[in-house]
Amino acid sequence: MAFFKDFKAFLMKGDIIALATAVVMGAAFNKIIASVVADVLMPIIGVITGGTDFSQKFFALDGEQYETLEAAKEAEAAIITYGNLLQAVIYFIIVAFFIFLLLRAYEKTKTKKEAPKVAAPKGPSQEELLIDIRDELRRQNNAPQA
Repeated sequence: MAFFKDFKAFLMKGDIIALATAVVMGAAFNKIIASVVADVLMPIIGVITGGTDFSQKFFALDGEQYETLEAAKEAEAAIITYGNLLQAVIYFIIVAFFIFLLLRAYEKTKTKKEAPKVAAPKGPSQEELLIDIRDELRRQNNAPQA
């Protein structure tokens, strides 16, 4: 019974709940970014590059020239789909940029608590202390001894 009690306590910790929430939000965010890359940015980049559809860019390792990616897959050729790699790189850059913006905004919202600057208490200077020590030693040497 203690096992289940410990497990329940573990699950109800604030850190675990926050982590689970972050995972769910990250999955939803992932779909949004994937759509932005595939449905918005890549077509724009395709238009800029003359109508190129990067998802169809590939290189056949057998040296043959295939008309389409589907034709290469039908021929069971070994292919490198570098267009997909390009989309993944763009996707990564966009995710990194959004996380940067999110963390930057978060840092700006944190209240900065600076300790008030308190001036050091003024005390005797080193010379004044040495003079006091000298005077005290003179008094002790001149005092009558019993």
